[in-house]
Amino acid sequence: MGKAGRVACIITPMALTVASLVCLLLVMVGQLSNNDKAPTTNLQADLFFFKANMTAFRKDPQGIADKLADKLDKLGHKNDLLDALTGAASSKDLEDFYKVGLWSYCSGEYDDARVEKYTYCSPSKTNFWFNPVDVWGLKNTSVQNVLGDDFQKGLDTYKKVAGWMNWAFIIATILTAAEFVIGFFAIFSRWGSLVVTIISTASSIFTIAAAATATGVYGVLTGVFKTALEDYEIEASMGNKMLQVMWLGVAFSIASGLFWLLSVCCCSGSSGHKKTVVEKTPYSYERVASPAFGQSGHQLQTAPAFKQGQSGTAYEPYRGQV
Repeated sequence: MGKAGRVACIITPMALTVASLVCLLLVMVGQLSNNDKAPTTNLQADLFFFKANMTAFRKDPQGIADKLADKLDKLGHKNDLLDALTGAASSKDLEDFYKVGLWSYCSGEYDDARVEKYTYCSPSKTNFWFNPVDVWGLKNTSVQNVLGDDFQKGLDTYKKVAGWMNWAFIIATILTAAEFVIGFFAIFSRWGSLVVTIISTASSIFTIAAAATATGVYGVLTGVFKTALEDYEIEASMGNKMLQVMWLGVAFSIASGLFWLLSVCCCSGSSGHKKTVVEKTPYSYERVASPAFGQSGHQLQTAPAFKQGQSGTAYEPYRGQV
């Protein structure tokens, strides 16, 4: 196949590795800001794991309270939560929306045209997790008891898993970058492909683990938010674009590993052309000088070789083995 064929064989897994790396980097930059005011680009603004929408509550907290009057009287202590949220809304500590990324969250308001206007992005942290009790200014109230055990257990699980999840994304990104760099050495030998295949397998494992953990933990968080806060018309949802980018990165990572493995088994890079050597057979005939000119040799025998289209006695002397 040759070196050109080897290069062609490596292009596919290299391209898939780059695609996986781009997806991981997009996941990591979601909701990041360089000025603490807003995400740097529109793409970063669109990429989030979880979103809490407080718009309905902020617009009419008293109307919601009136609607829930009978239910709140029966539940008693849930009035504390309403009072706390109403106080946060009136003091403008409560925003219309909160979007949670891997390292930070951003918040803001909707204008009259329902366009998002960002007002704040938290500093990025390696072990970041979104704590609504702190963010909404409810820490010194009885809200933690009001929300119930399921809500608190969901937050506790999220807090514990968030650190591992963030590091899993970091390791997956580093391994994928190493896979791309070392992949150039795979052009020269199948041993290089074997090394890259091992690295690719490790990166795929961490990428799958990180994506599965993020999907699970934010799915649980969305569920407990809906259960605990739906009476207050606080909406919770997961970011579809972030999930799509994340799992697309997983698909690219797995595919690149399969093609790296294929490059170990095939595409050796050695040339398939061999030089052809023509050897004489023992019974071949060679033309020799005619004895008529005084040249003779041992064991000479002449035989007439008539040519097609010639007549009579014309012949050429040949040497043959007796």
